[in-house]
This record gives sequence, structure tokens and C-alpha cells, in this order.
Amino acid sequence: MLYGRSAEQERLARLLAEARAGRSGALLLRGEAGIGKTALLDWLAGTAVAPAEDGTTGDGREVRVLRVTGVEPEADLAFGGLVQLLWPVQDRLNTLPAPQAAALRAILGTGREQRGPDRFLTGLAVLTVLADLAEDGPLLCLVDDAQWLDRATAEALLFAARRLAAEGVAMVLAGREDDGFTAPGIPELTLPRLDFEDSSRLLADRGRAPALHSQIITESAGNPLALIEFDAARSDQPHQHAPLPVTDRVSSAFRARIGGLPERTRLMMLIAAAEGRGDLPLLLRASELLGVDLGDLAEAERTGLMYVMGGAVTFRHPLIASATYQGAVLARRIAVHRALAEAATDPDCRARHLLAVATGPDQEAALELAAAAGRARGRTAYAAASGLFGQAARLTTDPRQRASWLAEAAALALAAGHAAQADRLAEEAVELADELADDPAAGARVASVRAAVAFELGDRNEAAHGLLARLGNAAPNAAPPEASGLLRTAAAYGWLAGDADAVRTAAARLATDAGAADPLVEGLERLCEDDAEHGLPLLTRFLEGRPDPTGPRDADEEQAVRMLALTCGLLLGDDEAAHALASAEVRRCRSQALIGQLPYALDVLAQTQLLAGHHRDAEAAVTEAEEIARDTGMRRRLVRLGAVRARMAAIEGDARRVRELADATPPALRTGVDCALVLLDLGLGDFGSAVSRLDPPPPGPDRYTWLSLSTAADQIEAAVRLGQPERAEEALRHCESWARATTAPWAQAVALRCRALIDDRPEPYAQALHLHEKGGRPLERARTELLYGEWLRRARRPNEARDVLRSALATFERLRAEPWTRRAAAELRAAGERRVAARVPAENPIDRLTPQELQVVRLARGGSSSREIAAQLFLSRRTVEHHLYKAYPKLGVGSRRELARLDLG
Repeated sequence: MLYGRSAEQERLARLLAEARAGRSGALLLRGEAGIGKTALLDWLAGTAVAPAEDGTTGDGREVRVLRVTGVEPEADLAFGGLVQLLWPVQDRLNTLPAPQAAALRAILGTGREQRGPDRFLTGLAVLTVLADLAEDGPLLCLVDDAQWLDRATAEALLFAARRLAAEGVAMVLAGREDDGFTAPGIPELTLPRLDFEDSSRLLADRGRAPALHSQIITESAGNPLALIEFDAARSDQPHQHAPLPVTDRVSSAFRARIGGLPERTRLMMLIAAAEGRGDLPLLLRASELLGVDLGDLAEAERTGLMYVMGGAVTFRHPLIASATYQGAVLARRIAVHRALAEAATDPDCRARHLLAVATGPDQEAALELAAAAGRARGRTAYAAASGLFGQAARLTTDPRQRASWLAEAAALALAAGHAAQADRLAEEAVELADELADDPAAGARVASVRAAVAFELGDRNEAAHGLLARLGNAAPNAAPPEASGLLRTAAAYGWLAGDADAVRTAAARLATDAGAADPLVEGLERLCEDDAEHGLPLLTRFLEGRPDPTGPRDADEEQAVRMLALTCGLLLGDDEAAHALASAEVRRCRSQALIGQLPYALDVLAQTQLLAGHHRDAEAAVTEAEEIARDTGMRRRLVRLGAVRARMAAIEGDARRVRELADATPPALRTGVDCALVLLDLGLGDFGSAVSRLDPPPPGPDRYTWLSLSTAADQIEAAVRLGQPERAEEALRHCESWARATTAPWAQAVALRCRALIDDRPEPYAQALHLHEKGGRPLERARTELLYGEWLRRARRPNEARDVLRSALATFERLRAEPWTRRAAAELRAAGERRVAARVPAENPIDRLTPQELQVVRLARGGSSSREIAAQLFLSRRTVEHHLYKAYPKLGVGSRRELARLDLG
């Protein structure tokens, strides 16, 4: 029976009822040790399988219960929790998409497949397994002591929990307060201590006389476990107020009870506490080495401290295991870990116990820890692998190995999203590398990791100069083989930092070392000098000369080349090529379940969709990218995605939204949002702010982004309308220089429009409209038509003016560009158009859909099955079908066949 938990029970019962109805949900129970989290999970598990009055379980379908409990000694054992959870249902792996099945088989050790490089693939696979199990009936997934889950398991479970929707899965996690476990996006319920009335009821049901309740309740402070333990121990301990926290007093009570047991029992309990998993065969092998056996646990079982059943040894509460371990002297703990290491058959388990044995440098333990780290890395358990490499580095007697392992630990910590920890490890590695001047390869590796960490932390200048300093210490003929790649990386960091000197240095060194200029780096160098005429063709050469993506190449290099290609596509203004590259990259990430790489590709895809005037598709892509970035901890990527939303809001005249995004963006990442503010200012007629907002122009990459190039044209128009065309001279030179160097017709058209504004002549307008007919960027075409129409009206050529103004108005209306629609309508009226009513554009069916519904509908219309769509969008099949079910009536169709005939634009 539970006391004082009726509200919590009602909340959990509702969650279970939702799962029975086919809807999913997750909840995190928080509370101090002994507050009753496990008791609530036990109650919920019992409720789930208890028969209803008619003999059925709720809706007649059996509720399956999966359960996993975090174990403190296993917190560094990669995917230990996931193995515990999924081992009973491993037969369902055969139904998963191949990459997901390979990922889980690698974790469970049941297959030979190589898993992919994306650590988030496991979370997707867990989601698919849970959804597949829910096809047979409601599923209840219980996670106890979540604070002790290994990080890889926690990440996978939380990724799945945040994406549950319409599968019929209820997931309940329980974790201690303030113990490092966080679950962003998951609702939380904190368990309070029991009040006096409920505490009294608990004690009364245990047979305690009411006269003694007050003293026990005061000492326990309403903690249920403390109430029980202080009640049980009242005859042996004085009952008085103590300065220790309740949990410490409970632990002290447990230590006192353990201290009264026979020595052999205490030793056997210590073996179990040190082992942590309750693995009975391992305990028996280790106990034999120490001269004790299972019979010595009889007294611990009799007193209710431990249970032995089903081939496992279990402590009644984790605090008992902690009290057992902490109450033993160091020498005894070391002896126990040594026996467990000798008895272990699992190499990761052996490595863990060897670490506990080591009291100083120990090369054997270091090598075993490094091997365990390599295995964890192969399973993409990067946080666990980082910790193991760091521990191996501290035990090794070889300085070179120490530097190498520290660098690897830093790189893996960064991959796991722990930049601060990566920074500390990288600093240690750098100090060691400085002492190993005779090993340039080791120094280069350390410098590469340190630069990556600095870049992630926002210190882009340090990222570039750190690499250049390391490589600059070696003569060209003594540089490590990786030097060319590192110099290219240094140039990229310098470019992104707006540091022209770093780009120049990298370019010069590459030319010297390789004997030929690198087109990418030389192109970036030219752009830093604002020499688009020579820089852009070099980037075109880089794109055309990219290595065959199917050929053999290092995975990191391949990804870097792909990302640079996407960036260069936008930089060159070739929107169609950039869209094709981004679409291909999105497809690749989806097909290979590369979740961690997908947000960047979706970001670029959204940019190209926005430029093409497909705002709803851009919104859907950004929404998905934001969800994935949020779920996977990519905070910087999440912030950068705001630039697309800001641009869209500026076009539509949503000033409040643009300013909200600007306020939420750090200054170092503000250029994209500032460019949106310039467009907003121009549309709303605030020409002074539009001209001044980006003065001086941003350096480096921000001066050549798709936003900044459009913004140069915005500021030229604002300066002319302000009557200060001289303020547009620099922007015009930049715009025309870039347009001459690119082959994009829209860019050349925009440059001609700007020249027409400055010179107040019609010929450039006409030439620009001719170029616009070749396609690309409908907003820019409409703006050219608007300005030309204004010029024609002022030149008393109203008939010609009305023709181009009508076209401009139609485009602005389609794009829902409200400020520009108002301007075009006003110009039409001024040009003599008699009826210029604000027209609502014909409704596009896709406007009725949510961003995710739109993505699902487009894929379904293309012929993809629900399971295929689920794999591509990282959802469950049930959720996909739920979105289709909601989308069909909005679109006026009733089947996929009807959907295929629908024009979605």
C-alpha cells in the first residue's frame, strides 16, 4: 500500500490510460533517495497487468512492461542499461530498418554488422522497437534510478521519449533530485515528503504505537524509507534530532545494521556491492577466490537487506549497497575488486574492476581501459568512451599514449556534446604535446582536437591560430601527413572567424607544402580580400573537383567535404545547385540514419527553399532541424536556425517575431538575424535603420552569405530612398563585384537593379527583368518589378507601369509579403489602376497542414510507405499514420491514391 501518493497515482494512471487509447507520453519522477519512486513504479507495473473486473486487462489487450534500473557501478559501462531493457525483446530487431537493426545488434552483441557513425541512430532504433512492440498492445516502459544510467543509454531513451506520439507507449523515468540527470522536454513530477497524517498511517500499519509516532516522524522528516528504517531500528538507536540530512541518517542506520552482521556476510555483501549488477555466476567465482560462498548471504537475506532470486543478487535499496561499500576499508575494497577482475569473463567488466584496483600508474590496467574505450567508441557511446580514455591516460606510464588518449577523450567528449569537459581534456593534452616536440604527428592530432573544441566553444580565432601555430613549428618536409587537411581546416576556421590573416597563412603554407594552391583555401583567401572575381571561380573549381563521394575516404574528411560543398553552393548563388546538393545530403542522412548530421543539411535545404519562395517547405525543414537539434543537444545549431525563421518573418512583415529572434541570438551569431532586420526596416519604410544596421559590413563569411549579399541590395535601396546614395557606394561595389563573378542570373539582375536605382535610368531595369525570366528568387524579381513600375509611373508611362506592378503584386501576395504587398498596391493605384483590393491569394492546400504533416504528406505522395517515411523522419510508423489521418480531411482526400493526384505546389 502507498501512503500520501494519491495525486501521483492519478497522474500515472492517466498516462497508462492514454497508452491504452493509443496515445503515447513520458514522465520523469524526481525525488530524494527513499522518497518512494521505486514503489510508485512497482504500483504502476502492477496496475498495468492487473485484470479488470471482467477478467481482462483494461481494453482486453495485455500491457507489456519493460523495465530497466540504473546501477551506479555501471554508469560508465556503455549501453549497459539498454542491454538490460532490450534483451527480452531482441527477437523484434529483425523487423527494424537495416541501419537500426545493425546498431542494436552491435550493442546486444548478437550480430556482426558494423553500426553507422551516428550516435543518435541508437535512439531512433529504440523508438522503432518500442513502437513495434506497441503494435501488439499498450507498452509500459519503466526506468528506475535514471541518474545511474550510462549516458549512452540515457541519450537513446530520452531521444525516443521525446519523439513518442501516437504509438500507445507510456514511459516513466525515476531519478534523484540534483543528481546530474536531466531530461529536457520531458514533463517532471517531484515527489514531496509525507505529511504527519500519512506518516502516522504508515507507522500505525506497521504496528507502532501512536505515542511513538511524533519522535520517528520528526527524525525522518516525512521520508518513507527513513520512517521504515528508523522505526525498525528504534530499539537500537537513540531517537533525537541530528544535524545530518535524512539520506545520510538513513545510510548511517544501514551501516549500523550491516556492522552487526557476521564478517563473512559483510564480505559477501561487499562483493555484491562492488560488482553492482547482481550477476550471480560472477559473484560466485569471485567469492570462491576470497573464501566465502552464497550461504554467507543467508543472514543478509533474513534481515531483509538483500534478496537472491532468479539468478540475481539484489539489495533491497541502493542506499544499502552504498552503505555496504562505503563502510568497508580501502584494502578490503581493493581485494574485492581484484577478485572480481580475475573472475570476470566480460572484458569491459574486467577493465572496470582493474580501474578500481589501481592506486597509481598501471600500464596493464591502462591498456585494458583503452581497449574498453575503443569498444565503447565503436558502439558510438562517446561519453563512456571519453571517460575510459581519460582514465587510461591517467594510468599509463607512456607519455605519448597519455597525450594520444587525452586527445581522443577530448574529441569524444566533444562528440558527446560535453564541450566544457572536452576543453579541460584538450588543455591537458596540449601541455603534454608541448613536451613531445619530437613527435609532430601526435602534436598535430592534439592541435586538431583543441581547435575543434575551441571552435565549438565559440573561440574561432583560437581554433585557427592554434592549428597554424602547431603546424608552423614543423618544417614543410617534416610536417605530418595530416598537415594538408589540418591547414584546410585552419583556413575554414579563420574564414568563419573573419580572420583574413589566418586564411592567408593557411593558403601560403598549403601552396608551399603541396607545391600547388588549394582551390578551396585560395578561394576563401580571395574572398577575404573582397576579390569575388577570382575567389568564386576557385570555389566553383573546388565543387567540380570534389572527390567521388562513393570512393574510399576517411569518414570525417567525407563529411567535411560535403559540408563545405553545401556552403560553397550557397556562396556561389547557384540556388538550384545548392538545393540539389542539400536535398541529396538530406536523403543520404535519412537513408543512413545520420541524425546528428541532418540538422545542418536541413538548414541549408530550408535556405534554398526560402529563396525559391517555398516558405511552408522551408518552415517544415527548419522545424524538423530544430526538433533534432534540441533532442540531440546541438545548442549552437539550434540558435543558427533562427536566421531562416527571421528572414521569413521579415518578408511577411512580422516585426515582433523578427525582434524576438534577434533578442534570443548571441551577438557572435547575429549577422543572419541582423540581415533580416534590414529587410524588415526596408519593408516598413525605416530607411535610416536599414542603412545603419550593418555598418561597417560584417567580415569574412558573413559578408558572402546568401543573406548578406541580398542585404547589400537592401541597403542600396534604403540609401537611395533616404536621399543619400553616397552611403551605398561600398555596398554597390560589393554587389556588382560579386555579380560579375557568379553565373547566377538572379544575382546579375539584382546588381542591375541597384545600378538602375543609383543612376535613375530605365535600361538596367529592363535588362534585369530579362535576366529574372531565367528563374530564381521570386522575391527579388518582384522587387525589381516594383522599382521599375515606380520609375515608369514617375516617367508618366502608366500603362507599362501597371503591367509590371500587377506581376509584382501577385508575387508579393503569394509570398504573403505584407509590407511589399501594400507598397505594390499603392503604386498600382497611383498608376491609375481603378480596383486594387487587397486580395487573399488562392488557398494552397498545404497551408492547412502542420510542418510535420506537410513532410509526411509529401513523402506519402511520392510513394513511400508509412514504415519508410517513419525511418526517414525519425518517427514511429504509428505517428506517421496519425499525421496522415489528420492531413487527409484537411486536403479533402481519403486515400493515398487520391493524395497522389493532388497538386501540392
